[in-house]
Amino acid sequence: MDSKFLLGLEADWSALSPRSYLRGIQAISNLRRLDFRQNVTFLVGENGTGKSTLLEAIAVAWGFNPEGGTINYRFETYNDVSELSNGVRLLRGYRRPRSSYFFRAESFFNLATKAEEYDAMNPRGHSFGGWGLHQQSHGESFLAFFQSFEEEGLYLMDEPEAALSPQRQLSLLIQIHRMAQAGAQFLIASHSPILLGLPGAELLSFDGGQIHPCTYEETESYQVTKLFLNNREQLLRRMLEEP
Repeated sequence: MDSKFLLGLEADWSALSPRSYLRGIQAISNLRRLDFRQNVTFLVGENGTGKSTLLEAIAVAWGFNPEGGTINYRFETYNDVSELSNGVRLLRGYRRPRSSYFFRAESFFNLATKAEEYDAMNPRGHSFGGWGLHQQSHGESFLAFFQSFEEEGLYLMDEPEAALSPQRQLSLLIQIHRMAQAGAQFLIASHSPILLGLPGAELLSFDGGQIHPCTYEETESYQVTKLFLNNREQLLRRMLEEP
């Protein structure tokens, strides 16, 4: 029996406006059903292909605050949520997560502020590595925030590598792997060639106008990084000399 918390989703386009801009995002407009087969699923692809839009819709449909946090967080600094969540029906597993979190790199400052406010009211609140999130560097607070997560939870993450050095990305990869082995489930939109290398993860590409599984070596994150590292001088010379 499948023990994942989120098995997949189905899209109902009749629930969206006929003039919705979402119909112009090819990978999204072609979506009818999507299954999640592993405890860690990465959404990959070029900017603008719909990764974060779909992740946000899943989060809102699950009950998360659109700007991030647990399902109990309720705050808003700017409302730009798409209507895609209205047309998403989640396929839930038989288990319920002990904890859950929606993380968005773009709203981390506001999320960190709210996290500290909520934890100040909770006698069992997180210490975030012994310091307040705003008392640490951006990258340090990112990682301390991630390390406060519990096992056997559902975690949605939008570009968690945004403020992390390569070494800290490796630390996050190790943590995700350990938690997934213990029963946690992750759905992550990412461009990081480090995180995408996580063994056993499923990679779903949004490139080409259709959401489809791909291998690590097929991702542009891997291909561009490999091209740059193996041909740095020649590549830069050719690019910078072009008018």
